[in-house]
Amino acid sequence: MTMLKLLGFPASNYYNMVKMALMEKGAAYEDVRVYSGSKEEFLSKSAMGKVPCLETPDGFLTETSVILDYIEDAVDGPSFYPADPYERARVRELVKYSELYLELPARRCYGEAFFGTGPVSQEVKDSVRPVLERGCSAIKRRGRFTPYLAGDTLTYADMVFLHSFPMAASVAHSVFDWNLTEELPQAQALLEHLNQRPVVAQIAEDTKQGMKEFRKAYGMAD
Repeated sequence: MTMLKLLGFPASNYYNMVKMALMEKGAAYEDVRVYSGSKEEFLSKSAMGKVPCLETPDGFLTETSVILDYIEDAVDGPSFYPADPYERARVRELVKYSELYLELPARRCYGEAFFGTGPVSQEVKDSVRPVLERGCSAIKRRGRFTPYLAGDTLTYADMVFLHSFPMAASVAHSVFDWNLTEELPQAQALLEHLNQRPVVAQIAEDTKQGMKEFRKAYGMAD
């Protein structure tokens, strides 16, 4: 297979989900530094102008869950989906819980939490917090934490949770003065377990530098 190219930047948690999958697979790929944009040249690769975007031998793909499925099907290496159809679906279910009910609602408060753009409205806060609560409750019910989220092996559910829950927890702390781990106490042990993986440690280091580059690119103070 021609070398894959991962378009995006290390300050993006969605980019890091895909990067983790490629690294854990042991895949050869090229990092291509791209920030989201609306110029036609980029839209021809990523129709919504978002990252991550994966260049494959057959063309470009976007949307993280779609890219993860492609990596599973097309890239050699360990599988991060169970073979059993039901268990495979459970992993996808947990991926969706993290994406839809942790990362996406928390993202509505990222400006206040991370970029100093001023407080979000009370209306937004009133709509975000209940979704985070329900998301944590759903993951608590459906996760196994033995020791990984879906069972005894690493899956894509862990990769998405790892790059969703800490962001949501930071939003909860800074915007709501709320310890999100109290809603999902199993999260701490899971994150500690995942953070012991060499790939995760490397991504964390890359993210620190990537955040500096991101702030510089957008004229933000360190």
